[in-house]
Amino acid sequence: MSPRIAYRYVEPSALARVKNLQLVARGVVEGFISGLHASPYKGFSVEFAEHREYVPGDDPRHLDYRMFARTERLYVKQYEEETNMRVQILLDASGSMNYRHDAQITKLEYGCYLTAILSYMMVRQQDSVGLTVFDEDIRLDMPARSSPQHFNEMMYQLENLTPGKKTGLAEVLHKLANRFKRRCLIILISDLYDDEDKVIRALHHFRHRKHEVILFHVFDKAEIDFPFDDLVLFQDLETDERLQVDPLYVREEYQKLLAEFIGRYRQACLESAVEYVMTDTSVPYDFMLSRYLTKRNQL
Repeated sequence: MSPRIAYRYVEPSALARVKNLQLVARGVVEGFISGLHASPYKGFSVEFAEHREYVPGDDPRHLDYRMFARTERLYVKQYEEETNMRVQILLDASGSMNYRHDAQITKLEYGCYLTAILSYMMVRQQDSVGLTVFDEDIRLDMPARSSPQHFNEMMYQLENLTPGKKTGLAEVLHKLANRFKRRCLIILISDLYDDEDKVIRALHHFRHRKHEVILFHVFDKAEIDFPFDDLVLFQDLETDERLQVDPLYVREEYQKLLAEFIGRYRQACLESAVEYVMTDTSVPYDFMLSRYLTKRNQL
């Protein structure tokens, strides 16, 4: 696959870093067996995928005459084999993801870059990938497809994505777990700023429905290091609430609470067989992904 390189979140250097890597499912994901990548190809036997303009030699049995009646052009229905792996990327676009301290990009932009490179990999593998964007509710829900045209539409949506305000992470995850009828690989990209108990239960919900889950927990480096010395006026990006803080008095307690926050998610993911990947926006996303996939594929 040769993507249109002009897309903001598609970087040739990043694509080159992962060109020899694959993301494959560990468990059984309807037609996809652990350790083996099925031979994906277009067929005419299972599920409708998209239309393609007719070319001489195509089987006329697969012409869409309703489409012809509307457009006066001949199109062929293409179908997708069930053996293709299905991946759904869930991207948190709530207000807290719009945070940036000294980093060049926000957490949301980092998530967009990560979404783009993962989507590229899936389409290159001829696997199906979809995109769900949410804040306090679902804002965009693109079902999994494997065509370059679908990839282009995903990149267009990312380029026009704006951050929301409040988050409804746990509620959205439960809603999606009920919505996805066929088992797939779920990739969640979020800072996880919601009620921890509720989010953990929502992750369990996905696992209960037999979905495989990879969680990319994204921070800004300042959220980890807390590099503040003088009085600081913090503003909640989701509620606009403001609070003036003396870092000298709160740093130790903040870092303790942060460690507990991360540790709780890490342990909960371990117990429920969710792959947990912590990163921050100072780490190049392609380097982080390459390192993760190399380690994952060695297991």
